[in-house]
Amino acid sequence: MNGIACDMPAMLLLTLAGYLLGVFVKRRSGISLLHPFITAMVVIIGVLLIFKIPYHTYKEGNRLLDFLLGPCVVALALRLYDNLDIVRKNLAAILSAVLAGSIVGILGVWAAASLSGASAEFIKSLEVKSVTAPVALDIVSLTGGSAPLTAISVVFTGVTGAVFGPAVLKLLKITDPVARGVAMGCSAHGIGTGRAIELGSIEGAVSGLCIVLMAFTTSLLVPLLNSLLGIS
Repeated sequence: MNGIACDMPAMLLLTLAGYLLGVFVKRRSGISLLHPFITAMVVIIGVLLIFKIPYHTYKEGNRLLDFLLGPCVVALALRLYDNLDIVRKNLAAILSAVLAGSIVGILGVWAAASLSGASAEFIKSLEVKSVTAPVALDIVSLTGGSAPLTAISVVFTGVTGAVFGPAVLKLLKITDPVARGVAMGCSAHGIGTGRAIELGSIEGAVSGLCIVLMAFTTSLLVPLLNSLLGIS
């Protein structure tokens, strides 16, 4: 079984099948908690455990998808181009919101971890939770955090934002598409941007822009704030 299951086509098929199943379950149930990402993750982990397929084999089998992540992110620029005038008119507000979001994200983790007596490594691992995974892992490799813990926190933050973000925006009566896009992009990075695109074209464009701005801003602020707060 392993000889068949461990090749690239099988691993790609497993990923695709898990996601399509997640989309089907979400549409049929109508339950927001059943995000396709969560369903796909459960299915894939289950298959790997049942057939004793090593994770590194699964990862290698999906290298094509990893490669395509880059073009997919670049493709978000198309929505940005279509809404360039709106972005220009609101650029100052967007930049201010990104700066505030990055600072709050970092200080929020520091405050909660300090009150609970968590270690400096724990703080360093979670303070980048609102940044897209590749950038977050690069930052952690320099600051000395735990890469596995960072990866988990980034995924958890993205899924939580995608699932509950629209409901929170509705509850707070935030209807402006630019504000909604900023909120999703700054708090839930790539997964949240996927959900923002479903909300509207402007939301998706602004959210995609905020992924890049958050990555850049947080990369600069993390070392500075860690130094000021004495996190070493």
